[in-house]
Amino acid sequence: MLRRFLLAGACALGLLTAAEARANVFRWANDGDVNSLDPYARQETFLLTFNSNIYEPLVRRDRNLRLEAALAERWEQVDPRVWRFHLRRNVRFSDGTPFTAEDVAFSIARARGPGSNVQSFFAGVVEVRTPDSHTVELVTQNPDPILPENLTSFGVMSKAWLERNNALRVADLTAREENHATRNAMGTGPFMLQSREPDRRTVLVPNPNWWDTPQHNLTRVEFNVIANDATRVAALLSGEVDMVYTVPPQDVDRINRTPNMRIIQGPELRTIYLGMDQQRAELLKSDVRGRNPFQDVRVRRAVYQAIDVNAIVRTVMRGQARATGQIFGPGVNGFLEENDRRLPLDIEGARRLLTEAGYPNGFGVTLDCPNDRYVNDEAICTAVVAMLARIGVRVTLNAQTRARFFAEVNPPRYNTSFYMLGWTPNTYDAHNALYNLAGSRDGTRGVFNNGGYSNPRFDQLLDRIAVETNPQQRQALITQASRLLQEDVAYIPLHQQQVVWAARRNIELVQQADNGFPLRSVRVTP
Repeated sequence: MLRRFLLAGACALGLLTAAEARANVFRWANDGDVNSLDPYARQETFLLTFNSNIYEPLVRRDRNLRLEAALAERWEQVDPRVWRFHLRRNVRFSDGTPFTAEDVAFSIARARGPGSNVQSFFAGVVEVRTPDSHTVELVTQNPDPILPENLTSFGVMSKAWLERNNALRVADLTAREENHATRNAMGTGPFMLQSREPDRRTVLVPNPNWWDTPQHNLTRVEFNVIANDATRVAALLSGEVDMVYTVPPQDVDRINRTPNMRIIQGPELRTIYLGMDQQRAELLKSDVRGRNPFQDVRVRRAVYQAIDVNAIVRTVMRGQARATGQIFGPGVNGFLEENDRRLPLDIEGARRLLTEAGYPNGFGVTLDCPNDRYVNDEAICTAVVAMLARIGVRVTLNAQTRARFFAEVNPPRYNTSFYMLGWTPNTYDAHNALYNLAGSRDGTRGVFNNGGYSNPRFDQLLDRIAVETNPQQRQALITQASRLLQEDVAYIPLHQQQVVWAARRNIELVQQADNGFPLRSVRVTP
């Protein structure tokens, strides 16, 4: 506030230069930080969308989530197993280095290497070819009709910059590693990194040599981490920030009633769900010894039927969510309303199932949950704890910041017995969720199958979905796979949350259903 007062006073006295007077500084806030500036460090929406302002993909999405050219000006499937990308010429990284096919090939190898969390982007790719300096060919093991859809979150890095700064491999966040690419960044995108203070503030400035025509009018972007909900909302209402990316549901009406403020709200493609360790012979975090209760489908079904999702949507989410029975929802290719059926809430039935499975007195288990990643995430987990107590399942809640939570439950550690996560298919296709979350883990397939669910029939369906080009036949396969997951109670789907942002009325922005936030679409108006 003091800075704005001084700027206003300086303008009145005629002390500002013309450029300073025209400055459009955009300040925004979130409850958690981007945990690394390396775009391959974690396959998480917020990290990927933040870093996409600096690093660009070959193919990106427009404001309506349709594919459009980015670093590749065009692409074509020259063979059922070969996709050819023609790279844009005269593109330079922000340090002046020319962008070439060598950077793409090197970036793909790095993204598939140690420490990376985005190997699944290239799961079916068996060879990368560079016929010349501006052509890249990706050869797939089987025909892959949706490969370009998989690449929209893959930011290309500079080979020379990585070599010069000894960041050839991705620093493994789960091992708390760091290298130069963790806190520094240099890409081809619309913005450049000016300063980085982890867990506090990151500042971006426009890249003056960006190849594209800017749609934004920003001169500086300040991203602020404000973990406390009340403090974050107060910062918006006082004018300290111009936009809040994560809005507490309980504050939506108050913000909407405040002059010069507005709520931007729409359905999100992300599904929030509970997962269970079904692989280990004995749970890591349980009072049961010598066996794993979650390996029994009756136990999984009992836990599912004891959770009142409608109550969570109504009270915890304040109606800003949609109860779901699948791990992907509306807006994702392959979703059908008739397949989206939940098991009924049945407390007595759940108790009977536990007794049949050999747990008449229930059992104890720890629920791992983030407290700064999804809308009201800790409150959702707290509600689940109370609901499961009704059937004798004694849940200890372990709520942590996203950095610690993801390091614990995600690959390569999978150090969890019971957890809550969310997933947005970056291809906007059901195969992405099915493949990543439920395929048997083999190093590329099922990387985020944190509970280790495995069913050979399901894997066979996955293989067929990946190569089927007939839309009707492909939909039938997706339906079979989805119903198999429901029968096995592989997961406990909860809801699709709403994307809820808040901003001052002089801020123009585009809200996308994947909760992506491209700064290239933000404008500050008088």
